[in-house]
Amino acid sequence: MNISTTDKIKLAQRIGWIAAGFSIIISFLLIVNFAQTKLNNPIENKTIPALVKRLSQNPGDEDLKSEIRAFDLLSRKAYFTSQWQIRTGSYLMFLGIIISILSVRYVLSAKSKLNEIDSIARDNGLDKLVAQKWIIYAGSGLIVLALISGFLSYNSLKEYRINENVAVQEEKPVETTVGPAVQEQASTPAGQSATVVNTNTTENTVAANAVASNVPPANSAETPAAPSSAKVITKPVGFPTMAQLKANYPFFRGSEGIGVAFQKNTPIDWNGAGGKNVIWKVKVPKSGFSSPIIWGNQLFVTGADAQSRVVYCYDKNSGKLLWEAAADNIEGSPAKMPKVTADTGLAAPTMATDGSAVFAIFATGDVIALDMSGKRIWARNLGVPDNHYGHGSSLIVYKDKLLIQYDTNKSGKLIALATQTGTTVWETIRSTKISWSSPILVNTGKRMELILTTNPNVDAYNPETGKELWSIACLSGEVGPSAGYADGMVFAGNEYAKLVGIKIGATPEIVWSSDEFLPEVSSPLAVNGMVYVATTYGVFACFDAKTGTKNWSQEFGGAFYASAVYADGKIYITDMTGKTYIVKATKDYQLIGTPELGEKAVCSPVFQDGRVYLRGVNQLYCLGAK
Repeated sequence: MNISTTDKIKLAQRIGWIAAGFSIIISFLLIVNFAQTKLNNPIENKTIPALVKRLSQNPGDEDLKSEIRAFDLLSRKAYFTSQWQIRTGSYLMFLGIIISILSVRYVLSAKSKLNEIDSIARDNGLDKLVAQKWIIYAGSGLIVLALISGFLSYNSLKEYRINENVAVQEEKPVETTVGPAVQEQASTPAGQSATVVNTNTTENTVAANAVASNVPPANSAETPAAPSSAKVITKPVGFPTMAQLKANYPFFRGSEGIGVAFQKNTPIDWNGAGGKNVIWKVKVPKSGFSSPIIWGNQLFVTGADAQSRVVYCYDKNSGKLLWEAAADNIEGSPAKMPKVTADTGLAAPTMATDGSAVFAIFATGDVIALDMSGKRIWARNLGVPDNHYGHGSSLIVYKDKLLIQYDTNKSGKLIALATQTGTTVWETIRSTKISWSSPILVNTGKRMELILTTNPNVDAYNPETGKELWSIACLSGEVGPSAGYADGMVFAGNEYAKLVGIKIGATPEIVWSSDEFLPEVSSPLAVNGMVYVATTYGVFACFDAKTGTKNWSQEFGGAFYASAVYADGKIYITDMTGKTYIVKATKDYQLIGTPELGEKAVCSPVFQDGRVYLRGVNQLYCLGAK
């Protein structure tokens, strides 16, 4: 035999042995990692809840705050380190297996060519290994077990990621989950009357009428028109103008979805529990986390439970329930409700309106359009979203198109439905992962852009056609915050990723990034040359919009799920305890007030006619000077 060929065969044998041994070692480590995860479950770690409980007894203890942040950072680093180990270990194990297979194939091929298989086989340790099937079976079993362990470890970590806030909040009164409140709401009978607090004579008269009103049954497919005493906005001619959109509050975070309200004389002082400056409050029959939208004198929210999904319309001046309409009898709608978490629920997305109709979407994939009197125009099911928390993306309207961000575990989509018929105008498939963010619609000065955030991209689309305009990969993790926008710049961020400022131009580019304070649910707000960010660990921070330099940061304690809103020179941000922090929209930190709702809240505030409308987990409030 040629010596060089023999040397090559021996080298291939050594490589095969080393690669096989390496794969077995990695397999063993993956199994050990799984065992450690089960023995030391991060969900059951009581350190942070215990520290938070101590902090609630002594909220001014700065050393304890630092200790909590350190433990929180450590747990997050451990989580991502474990994810990296699982991914990297799996890749390396597969690489070792592939190298082993290629080595064996080379050895057998080389022997076959020399027609000396039998003679070499007597001296070939690798062939002896092949002959011992039990070794092959044992090694294969170990690798399969390692793959299963890696998969289960990843799922366990994913479960930790889903529940880490809940685990902390169970011991933390100011950040408790909303599950019990949701269940309490679900048992509230339909047609609950509004409670008017210290209103004038006229408002008391309206409230008395509200108590006596008869509400259509929640399971009605088409509800009657509003009572003649209710003021219903007539259908506008053509598409609503920007002036009309700004005068009302048609979408999540306002007329463009960016958190800017154009109302003046907005209130700064109220107390929901004590009744101070509470014009009215009403218990919404079914629970939901959709923020209110307003057109004219009508205010809309959604609610849902396992029995039904409902749109509610209230008189914004009195709190009177004008009508309700159920999203039922929809072809393709699931008989069994999808699994959702307590802090998302079945009615998380905020509705949208163009002044002619209102639109709602639920975690079932049901979309419904109603006219302003509550009569159904159309309804359809988009397919039950594959979403392990529940669908959370809110709706927005552009001209005659209802725009829906539909990013699920199975696929990412951007869908445009005709507002009058519900038929699909266009559908764009997105190369993205699942997200819970909502689209924003902005005029850059040159064109309209529909901007979406997800993992890993910030994407811009033409709202007329669905064509992608630009895309920048800059995010990671499970993206919940929507984008912010001001003065030709887009701002996007997510916890475990970074906060970025993207300048839109001929070639959009990231001009700055920061990883000091990152949002997890709350969306960035950009206004007056600043960017405001709220975190789930209670920090509210302000950055320079052009450079990313931090202007200030404040630790408020309560977690932030709601998004900040700008109105009348002020920034409003509500934490999960229901306390709203109002600061001046300036470079220097100036706190104006901290009014309290008196109950937990995760929805963003809405402004109209010198009043603020805020939905708590139990009640819907109208707040302002009387």
